[in-house]
Amino acid sequence: MAAIEIPTVLLTNTSAQLKMPVVGMGSAPDFTCKKDTKDAIIEAIKQGYRHFDTAAAYGSEQALGEALKEALKEAIELGLVIRDQLFVTSKLMVTENHPHLVIPALQKSLKTLQLDYLDLYLIHPLSSQPGKFSFPIDVEADLLPFDVKGVWESMEESLKLGLTKAIGVSNFSVKKLENLLSVATVLPAVNQVEMNLAWQQKKLPEFCNAHAHGIVLTAFSKLRKGASRGPNEVMENDMLKEIADAHGKIAQISLRWLYEQGVTFVPKSYDKGRMNQNLCRIFDWSLTKEDHEHKISDQIKQNRLIPGPTKPGLNDLYDDEI
Repeated sequence: MAAIEIPTVLLTNTSAQLKMPVVGMGSAPDFTCKKDTKDAIIEAIKQGYRHFDTAAAYGSEQALGEALKEALKEAIELGLVIRDQLFVTSKLMVTENHPHLVIPALQKSLKTLQLDYLDLYLIHPLSSQPGKFSFPIDVEADLLPFDVKGVWESMEESLKLGLTKAIGVSNFSVKKLENLLSVATVLPAVNQVEMNLAWQQKKLPEFCNAHAHGIVLTAFSKLRKGASRGPNEVMENDMLKEIADAHGKIAQISLRWLYEQGVTFVPKSYDKGRMNQNLCRIFDWSLTKEDHEHKISDQIKQNRLIPGPTKPGLNDLYDDEI
């Protein structure tokens, strides 16, 4: 199987003018280093995936590191990739979201991943007690004030040290981005958030795409997998099934919509066929004007799958965008 060439987007908020693949391979939630994770990553590289998204909290850094090491070792023999062609993203744990812990945490992730540097390192908009990570966070016992200025200064220092090529954020609303931008010297290159046809984040793309901001959006929960509160408004939506029937596509409707919004995405699948579909069935067709104006924009109920990074109802910590 020939590898697919994936489109890229330029990260303008970096000194190196770094390019990030539009499609990446997600690895959450794993919470353990499994052989199938490693095997899936090797297969993904062969198919053409070049962006791999992980986090210390996912438990998948070790498997990703082992897979990348194996792939790089066999690059010449198998015609695979070298490090400069890969794009690796990881994220700071909320337990380490404190100024003095940022760089040690990043160095620990690099050791686990067996890499000299990351391409992108992300932070979340809250901090908890240092120590063992647990989800959901015990708000009363563990949640601490988030020192956005101090943490971001440490993130900027990680750039100077060459530990990562770009820095960004995850789950930041417009309000939280405004707060960050007021103290940042280096603007975030990426904001990774929940975004899909049933949670379209109408305010956030406009803010991030503004010329003065240049923040690239990356979407997770594209297909609303794991929904436990009522129907899956993407995979079980009658209007989207109608669009899917018209185009001969199913899950790729949501991914194509994201692509046409200028949004990057990190779908997770360890199934060889679905990994290939997420590459081969997105870029060779388009949604129609009617799809956008009369079906997608007006007739899909909007609600967030993930109420917040801690517990439902914490709107003071995790703002709605609509």
